[in-house]
Amino acid sequence: MDMKLEVVVIGVSDVDRAKDFYTGLGWRLDADVATDESFRVVQVTPPGSPTSVIFGKSVTAQEPGTAQGLHLIVSDIEAARDELKRMGAEPTEVFHDAGGVFHHGGTDARVDGPAPSRGSYGSFLSFSDPDGNGWLLQEITNRLPGRLDPSVTQFSSTSDLAAALRRAAAAHGEHEARTGQEDPNWPDWYAAYMVAEQAGTELPS
Repeated sequence: MDMKLEVVVIGVSDVDRAKDFYTGLGWRLDADVATDESFRVVQVTPPGSPTSVIFGKSVTAQEPGTAQGLHLIVSDIEAARDELKRMGAEPTEVFHDAGGVFHHGGTDARVDGPAPSRGSYGSFLSFSDPDGNGWLLQEITNRLPGRLDPSVTQFSSTSDLAAALRRAAAAHGEHEARTGQEDPNWPDWYAAYMVAEQAGTELPS
């Protein structure tokens, strides 16, 4: 039986302020429903996300600002940081963890800059909403095997597709340098690379 995480509920102290903040980041407003003055549900969805976020009045017993460690996945963390700044958030600088696996809680073991060699899964930044609910962005460009169906390839935005094309172009340049000749079938090579990269299967050489 599939069990899909589709909603995360967070506590906020000022519903309208939270709504303005998240929609100001470009998150889609799905619903804003109030049955009376004591109950209100606001649902927003980050661009390209299958999971939505709900906040409002009387929708959770969580104290405002206690939701922490909520992760958003991006394919280009530096471009995402620039976009967050333009839209009114205050993201940290990009960092990676000293241990190189995930990241420690809070700000422990943070090392400035992206992961060495820009390894997939290793680069992060954080930001908070006006109540202090804490979000992290994690850069993933190449999935570990088994995480995605290799027969299904999809990109959630034009910027994600463009970033994948740039990575494929760079890898194809290395491929041509190794073979010492131009590859007339580069569209097929690009397609194979982009599908394998997303699915976490073996990349073309």
